[in-house]
Amino acid sequence: MNTGKYIFAQMIEFLPQRVFDGFVAKYEGNKYVKHFSCWNQLLVMMFGQLSNRDSLRDLILAIEAHRQKKYHLGFGKNVTRSNLSKANEKRDSKIFGDYAYYLIEIARKRRANDNFEIDGKVYAFDSSTIDLCLNVFWWAKFRTTKAGIKLHTLYDITTQIPAFIHITNATVNDMNAMDVIPYESGAYYVFDRGYVDYKRLYNITKHTAYFVIRAKKNLQFQYTQMNPVNERNGVMSDQIGKLTGFYISQYYPDEIRKVVYYDKETNRTFVYLTNNMELTSEQIALLYKNRWQVELFFKWIKQHLKIKSFWGMTENAVRIQIYTAVISYCLVAIIENELMIKRSTYEVLQILGISLLDKSPIGELFFNTDRNDVKELSSDQLTLNFF
Repeated sequence: MNTGKYIFAQMIEFLPQRVFDGFVAKYEGNKYVKHFSCWNQLLVMMFGQLSNRDSLRDLILAIEAHRQKKYHLGFGKNVTRSNLSKANEKRDSKIFGDYAYYLIEIARKRRANDNFEIDGKVYAFDSSTIDLCLNVFWWAKFRTTKAGIKLHTLYDITTQIPAFIHITNATVNDMNAMDVIPYESGAYYVFDRGYVDYKRLYNITKHTAYFVIRAKKNLQFQYTQMNPVNERNGVMSDQIGKLTGFYISQYYPDEIRKVVYYDKETNRTFVYLTNNMELTSEQIALLYKNRWQVELFFKWIKQHLKIKSFWGMTENAVRIQIYTAVISYCLVAIIENELMIKRSTYEVLQILGISLLDKSPIGELFFNTDRNDVKELSSDQLTLNFF
């Protein structure tokens, strides 16, 4: 990496600016802009994410404290609270959303993992609700006294990167978000039982993709075939049959497979439904077991990538902040891969978060820092403003 540059500037060199400029042109983001461009806006927002700024005022104060470095950090000439607030309110959030998805694809390709026990792409789908103040975020009202938004996330289990994020009002039912999942032929999609909707599950079958979902207790199922099982592996039964409810059988007319699995670790019995007839029953259980990775992802980001406060009150501003957090997360994943860093994402975030204005070559940060020193850093000081 180039020496003499700030760590933040070195990080930004991993971002494809021309691609971002293409999205800016598509949505006319820089129309009538004289000084504070969309690229400047993106870098300022990312600096706020990585340096853990609590508010818009806090972010601007931090930038003003280093005003002589603004040019070298890529912020442009005119960074004010008013300019940034207006940009987040007015500029199309799709610029940042499209760029986030572009970086997601890059990060997933870089992190492609051939060591997973099942061939093919494996996704887990779930949602997380972010509570908001009703008096401020009135547009996100979902209860009499509450406001909030939901992040419906399709999590790539093999790369540990969110492949798709759909932002909605918290009132939106989780099952409705299944309609916007970009299903891929041959891929596996794992759901909890809150997503049992047989019309939507049949839609996955029509896309020649596979689902594994935990069945509800009121399952109406008649088996026509029993597969051999090995109870020593926890599989209690493996049956192929059809759903028998009057409406349900019309919603899902094809054969479906039911696997009953006993988990010794939790002392619980699970009933799974799937449209895959080829995998072993143990593999079906393994797929569902890996669904917990999306919940661990939500838990992880709530602990280490917290949103303490949003930096804007409009829906557009909230979306931009979420997308810039996703961009920051993907950038860190890309840097991890490019520099072959053998550390956890959290450790990388910690080290980068306290080194943004350092001028060391970025690689030296990770190979010269003692792991014990990293663990002693305060997570409150180093978190991204994500959740």
